[in-house]
Amino acid sequence: MTKKWFVSALAALSVGGTALLQSASAAPSDVKYSVNGQSFTPSVPAVEQQDHLYFPIRDLGNLLGKYVDWDEVRQTASFTDKPKLTGKYTLDHADLAEGIKFGIGSSLAHIPGDPDNVFYTTADRGPNGEIDVDGETRRTFPLPNYTPSIYKIQLDQGKITILETIPLKINGTDPVTGSSKITGLPNLKSRDEVPYETTAQNVISYDPYGLDVEGLAYNPQDDTFWISDEYGPYLVQVKRDGTLVQRLAPQGISAELNTAALPLKDTLPAVYLDRRQNRGAEAVGISPDGKWMFMAMQSPLQNPDKSVDNSRALRILKIDLATLKPVAEYAYLAEDAGQFKDLKQSDIVISDLNVINDNTLLIDERDKNAGDAAQLKRIYAVDLTDATNILGKYDEAGPSGKTLEQMSPAELRQAGMMTPLKRTVLDAVEFKYPNEKIEGISLVNGHTLVIVNDNDFGVTNPDAKENGTDLWTFELPYDLK
Repeated sequence: MTKKWFVSALAALSVGGTALLQSASAAPSDVKYSVNGQSFTPSVPAVEQQDHLYFPIRDLGNLLGKYVDWDEVRQTASFTDKPKLTGKYTLDHADLAEGIKFGIGSSLAHIPGDPDNVFYTTADRGPNGEIDVDGETRRTFPLPNYTPSIYKIQLDQGKITILETIPLKINGTDPVTGSSKITGLPNLKSRDEVPYETTAQNVISYDPYGLDVEGLAYNPQDDTFWISDEYGPYLVQVKRDGTLVQRLAPQGISAELNTAALPLKDTLPAVYLDRRQNRGAEAVGISPDGKWMFMAMQSPLQNPDKSVDNSRALRILKIDLATLKPVAEYAYLAEDAGQFKDLKQSDIVISDLNVINDNTLLIDERDKNAGDAAQLKRIYAVDLTDATNILGKYDEAGPSGKTLEQMSPAELRQAGMMTPLKRTVLDAVEFKYPNEKIEGISLVNGHTLVIVNDNDFGVTNPDAKENGTDLWTFELPYDLK
């Protein structure tokens, strides 16, 4: 197949598709198709026009070994070469306690200048579970003094080795630990889950400095990290030694959380306080030049209430690191659950992001299934160039009488809103990635994609011999810069 033929076929299928279908007829039913001697059937019947046979572009892309993405708003078909799996690495580490695995993988960051096989990662708030007591589901923390930490890791010969552990701490005394080290316990009785001990019978302490760490990013301008915290949602700046510097929060929460040990700036939009429980700030990334920080929510805001949990509109916020104030917000359109089997829309989430440049992100989008049941585990390259900046425009019901989360994709288009353009960089389901929660992604040298999962401390499978942390590397046949 020549390149010239390929381009002509794309033009006929994507540009002239309407005219083609109007004058074309179905291909004869006795036509048979094969690739390398193996028969196959197109997903949609081919059509015949003027003695030429035309295939659906998705089938054509699959035959060429390319991902195919269709943007309905822009009427654009994108073809992307598939990556090559280059490495598999597992973590072998002593358990934290009986039945509780050691955890990393809720984030992943590579610092420019470090060796290509060295990364930083985190675990989340620590081991936690759910127990039903008299019809009420209670959140338990079997290790309440667990200290969230940043881990420096190295990949070598199929193994993940921890080179350094950096406990998160404050310049002061944490009320739970009695030391400078913080915990992963909830912050506020007024808005967070009630924390219980292992048996779910007794309430334990809240911690105003507790973090549910989900994302990690590095700022080359001042040599600090930023963490996305699901509790708030908040963004927390951290020194390389683990000391918390300051916290960015939605407007309206300052009076309850501002302290001398962790100053708070309420620069984030107030509507973010309407986050769904345990579905907060899941991802954070910083541009290579250190000018911009992006934060992504895991799920739709409950705006105005939980009736919109099945919305496809997830918010991405762009922040100027010089002022720590938002400058843009985008409505990221999650995949439609209707194209999958028995998948709830609310079970499709964003789990991490990586910033390529001012207008290009890698977004980790996934379902809630693992193994053979998994249907959606994709990394998308997301282009914000012509996406509509909706900052402050749809937090309340506008002219349509609806908030952003209440609007359907069709209503977004009718409002003239351009959602970010997505194209698939990795479909991990095709590679049979075994785990549910791909929660850390990174890109090295513009072409090495790295993914890792959060094992949730093995609480759902405590008897497994394996730790359950799997980090895979892929080589992209092109550069993202």
